[in-house]
Amino acid sequence: MATDTRAVTQIKGACGHDCPDTCGWVVDVVDGEAVKMVGDPGHPFTRGTLCAKVNHYLEKVYHPDRVLYPLKRVGAKGDGRFVRVSWDEALTDIAARWTRVVEQHGAEAILPYSSAGVQGLIQQNSIDMRLFGSMGCSLLDRNICGAVAATGLAATIGVGSGIDPEDIVHSRFIVLWGTNTIVTNLHFWPYVREARERGATVVVIDPIRTRTAEQADWYLPIRPGADATLALAMMHVIIRDGLVDHDYVSRHAVGYDALVERVRDYAPTAVAESVGLPADEIERFARAYATTSPSLLRPLIGIEHHRNGAMQFRTIACLPVLTGAWRHRGGGLARSTHALHFNVLDMDGVLRPDVWTLGVRTLNMRDLGRDLCSTTLAPPVKALMVYGANPVVTIPDQNAIIRGLQREDLFTVVHELALTDTARFADYVLPATSQIEHLDLSPAWGHLYLGLNRPAIAPRGEAICNTELFRRLAHALGRTEAWLFESDESMIRTALGSGHPWLDGITYDRLWDEGHVKLRRPDDWRPFANGGFPTRSGKAELYSEPLKEQGLDPLPAGNIPTGHGLQLITGKALHFMNSSYSHIDRHRSRAGTLFIELHADDARSRGVATGDMVRVSSDVGAVQAVCQVSTRVAPGVAWMPFGGLADAAGSDRGVNALVPMTPTDWGGGVGYYDAFVEVAPSDAAPRGASSAQ
Repeated sequence: MATDTRAVTQIKGACGHDCPDTCGWVVDVVDGEAVKMVGDPGHPFTRGTLCAKVNHYLEKVYHPDRVLYPLKRVGAKGDGRFVRVSWDEALTDIAARWTRVVEQHGAEAILPYSSAGVQGLIQQNSIDMRLFGSMGCSLLDRNICGAVAATGLAATIGVGSGIDPEDIVHSRFIVLWGTNTIVTNLHFWPYVREARERGATVVVIDPIRTRTAEQADWYLPIRPGADATLALAMMHVIIRDGLVDHDYVSRHAVGYDALVERVRDYAPTAVAESVGLPADEIERFARAYATTSPSLLRPLIGIEHHRNGAMQFRTIACLPVLTGAWRHRGGGLARSTHALHFNVLDMDGVLRPDVWTLGVRTLNMRDLGRDLCSTTLAPPVKALMVYGANPVVTIPDQNAIIRGLQREDLFTVVHELALTDTARFADYVLPATSQIEHLDLSPAWGHLYLGLNRPAIAPRGEAICNTELFRRLAHALGRTEAWLFESDESMIRTALGSGHPWLDGITYDRLWDEGHVKLRRPDDWRPFANGGFPTRSGKAELYSEPLKEQGLDPLPAGNIPTGHGLQLITGKALHFMNSSYSHIDRHRSRAGTLFIELHADDARSRGVATGDMVRVSSDVGAVQAVCQVSTRVAPGVAWMPFGGLADAAGSDRGVNALVPMTPTDWGGGVGYYDAFVEVAPSDAAPRGASSAQ
């Protein structure tokens, strides 16, 4: 038997998906082909393992349906019929069409629409921001995830981040609040386990009995959207029972007396029914949290996807202030670390806001369906450039988005790896590189390791990365400014050259050699042990004058969203990352068809049972799904998987056809989890078997 003696080159990189783990990986390359990819065993957070999706990333790179050449639409919008064209033809036509739009309607009629499809520093935002900003195109608020939580936390503590997540090993009371850690933050779970081995209690607060809830020491099945009310009830107990760290509060907080008055109305006995927990359990939880040190709150995405999302985060952030949990290593609150990365990098040097046109309008990404269908928006959106995003799947009111994309007067360009739901409506689909084909700097929002993503192979076909796309578009538009043609390496070196002490010794060349380096935070870093909150007052604001000036409630509040029917919660599927893997047979076969989980009482009252085809409807749309009677959900709550699974009867609609464009209280987000639906028997035949996650 012959032995393969071909040389193997190993290239380190970093996952570019929108996930807190931002894993390091190692790609084995033989004769220019990637033959193997594994988690980087030397990365302290990744620890040599990748998730169920990314384990098979090379299937995505070499998938036969991958877009490898520029494509031009030849059929009706949405039919997905295209012909191959040259880059010169595509770029020349796009530039000419954009120029006409600017001449006839102004540059604001062009909407660049991007998200975290490539979550790296320069591939996500750099040359594109320089080009569109200098043209005066419409700006985009990218607030679907993160902004609501950050805004809510900042109202209390001045910032949307907290402690180094790795310091959870020092915690002794851990509250995983609105996060299915084992599925969506897999590499954080070993730190939770280590803390438990050291004596920590792990509590999960979630409306759904998730995989993480099953592993918790204590599970609290809260009513959806009642998180702030629970936090206020906890504060009632903490204040009533004398468990406040008065020394910390007096030194480092404002508004304590006003908060005392507010929480009088939130006795556990008064709010137990609305929270969905027995009063004695709320009492026990509040006392355990306040008397066990260090205590840590770990709230992630779930809480912010309610109409009261910002207030929920603002309210929860008061808890570690009252108890003085910030004093202790492993205490306080741990959320996204993105702000910590971006605060030390030279972001202005990358984005170049100094060249942007002033006074340009900003549209919110959540409003895409409304804006595309608007008859009053001035100027109307006449050209749409989509990259790093698939809004037909990820944005609410899917039906409105599809209607907008079908407009014959809308010129749409999509830069993608595959013919996604959105790309099917494009006039041009341009081939994008995969993560192992381009260079990027990868900050993380779940840890403090900066990663350098080195290209492991040459781009397949004629695919190009985001930065190269916008350099080519700038050239096609006749632009000559040097800052529109800066190289990727140069921009990364600029970002690392801020001079911030947390970047001391972290250079491009070191990252090239090592793959990842942890930000140089001080030893035993406790950001607010001695106060120093970056609020206007310099203290934690239990009462917020800035909120009052905006016409908002200056105190924490517990308004719970209501509606008619079943409250729909959606969650990540184990094998999908939104729609990024939905075209790959391995992942689609494991996930099955679209399904909905109901409590037995709700199924019985609607005359449906496990395996039945049902019609799920809301005020904005309807889908067909397979019913699954479940013990994971409480009465009045339904759960459906989000991303990649279309209507079980075979149509092109998904879960976001059910979700209205309902803004959050502040922060610019969407109340995804405040969609209310009805479920009824359906005569449609399912196209396949369902599979719960």
